[in-house]
Amino acid sequence: MSVYETLRHFADSHALIAMFGVFAMLCAWPFRPDARAHNRTAAHSIFKDENDGE
Repeated sequence: MSVYETLRHFADSHALIAMFGVFAMLCAWPFRPDARAHNRTAAHSIFKDENDGE
C-alpha cells in the first residue's frame, strides 16, 4: 500500500470522525451552563447605544 492510499484511508475514516466530534462540540458550546451570561450580553449588545437611544 502506498503512502497516498494510507493517508487517504486515514482521512476517509479517522479524520471524518474527528471532524464530526469537533462539529458536535462547537454546536453544543453555546448551550453549556456557564455561557448563559455571555449569551445574554451578546444578545442585548445590539440594543446598546452611546446615548442609550436618545
